[in-house]
Amino acid sequence: MIYIYNDYGGTHTTSLAAAYHLNKLPVDRKLTKEEILRVDYFNKLQTSDMGKLIFHGVDENRDSVYTIGRGSSKVVVPALKNLSVIFQGRYQANETIVFSNTSPTVPFAMTIGGLLSRRLKIDFIGVPLLVLGAKQCCKNILQLVTHTKKTKKTKTGSIIVLENKDVPLSTIENQLL
Repeated sequence: MIYIYNDYGGTHTTSLAAAYHLNKLPVDRKLTKEEILRVDYFNKLQTSDMGKLIFHGVDENRDSVYTIGRGSSKVVVPALKNLSVIFQGRYQANETIVFSNTSPTVPFAMTIGGLLSRRLKIDFIGVPLLVLGAKQCCKNILQLVTHTKKTKKTKTGSIIVLENKDVPLSTIENQLL
């Protein structure tokens, strides 16, 4: 299987999701500021990186984990899905691909922090907001990753798109450990 976590910028919740998926983060407590800022690609990608598939590693089942920032485009994931179908048919590939949207986990603090840090380059305000937002949503991201990993192949070579709008996510109040 190939997992592709996606959201607007591809650098915050997607990076955290990839790190959780690859067992690089603790799952029994809220993350620390240092752990968040050490996550590969967290708050490091630029607008020019949107649309690029970024490889994060191979999980315990030998499945590849990628992320992508799709920007405001509604067509990136459908285009990738269509391209995957074409490649699977043309090259008899039988790899199942799961696209998992991390956008439902993004709290307001992360949205504002990302805007300030990535777009306006005001890191002294943006980064603390990103860390606050990451702490608020880490449990939700972990739940989303767990849900994504439980997605079963419907058939060999299938393409699965998870919008994750119906995944039960914790409220911010319930995330305080």
